[in-house]
Amino acid sequence: MKIETKIMKIAFLTPEYPHPKTGSSGGIGTSIKNLAIGLLAQGCSVRVLVYGQNKESVFDDNGITIQQIQNVKLKGLSWFLTRKKIERIINQLYASKEIDLVEAPDWTGITSFIQPKKCPIVIRLNGSDTYFCHLDNRPVKWRNKFHERRALQMADGLLSVSQFTADLTNQVFGLQKEFTIIPNSIDMDLFDGDSNVNSNDKNTILYFGSLIRKKGLLELPFIFNEVIQKNPEVQLLLIGKDVPDVLSGNPSTWEMMQELFTAAALQNVSYLGSVPYQEIKAHIKAAGVCVFPTFAEALPVSWIEAMALQKPIVASNIGWAKEVIEEGVEGFLVHPKAHKKYAVRILELLESPKLQSTFGIAARKKVTLAFSTEKVARQSMLFYQRLVKNQ
Repeated sequence: MKIETKIMKIAFLTPEYPHPKTGSSGGIGTSIKNLAIGLLAQGCSVRVLVYGQNKESVFDDNGITIQQIQNVKLKGLSWFLTRKKIERIINQLYASKEIDLVEAPDWTGITSFIQPKKCPIVIRLNGSDTYFCHLDNRPVKWRNKFHERRALQMADGLLSVSQFTADLTNQVFGLQKEFTIIPNSIDMDLFDGDSNVNSNDKNTILYFGSLIRKKGLLELPFIFNEVIQKNPEVQLLLIGKDVPDVLSGNPSTWEMMQELFTAAALQNVSYLGSVPYQEIKAHIKAAGVCVFPTFAEALPVSWIEAMALQKPIVASNIGWAKEVIEEGVEGFLVHPKAHKKYAVRILELLESPKLQSTFGIAARKKVTLAFSTEKVARQSMLFYQRLVKNQ
């Protein structure tokens, strides 16, 4: 059902977007593309302003206008001049009635010195650097915290993908801002949950996402060591980019992980690196259980994708998790450092096809009701309309 109103023209400002021309992309880019697709279906016009690009260009991505923006390079002033360049672009687009508002993520506070003449700025929390550093118990760069806080203070509208992220953001910045909670989403048409119900490889555990400390990848070897002790037939499959470890300085988290597995466990581990998106979906469908022992998220799209494909999940029980999964209904929630308990929950699922099916069906239903692009796009549209009307 479309919202009957004048066509809204939404722009997203982002450092990443999933397209061959714009380079690699993580969760922010994926969530923007998912929402953009939903907004198009609602009759919106959508433009994505991607900064940090190697050239200036405008092209079409299935109805979404992508505008590549090069950063200004001048030692010591690049951050300021790039922001002012983006500000001029926003002013031009708004003056020519090509956009009604701009939404940006909280990451590194790109809008801290972007003050358009009239165009409203919305910040959507997907997790700032300050937020993730707090969850990781590591120091944050002062400049990032400064820009992120200033961007939040200056924004005309504030959104967050989870209540946990909103509350913790207020805490770490010493703010008392009100956030409208609208979660991340996925296009349910791209996730056929029915075709894989009985196709599980009952002995395969899948993790997909970046191999990085904050997502619990240095806990996963200890968890899998416990699993192997009980069932030596279980296989662990890892998919995703290998990321340098910020605390140790090691250039490879995968290299660090290998030292933590027992010899018996390591024989049953396969790491595929980064693979095409369609291949990831095939691996999700084939797996018996998906695991996400993460310490730091806002509202993870990967969890929602696995749930949409009716996969039972054993995930972290920290903060945001309860806003995605109800313990014992759509999956199990366990602290990443509770290695033995985490392993017990994995084995419980692997040994019970009936429980896998029950959790999987409930998980897909949850995604359909709460995290579909159609629902999230409608919620976002209503927020945008109220904001523009009140300007």
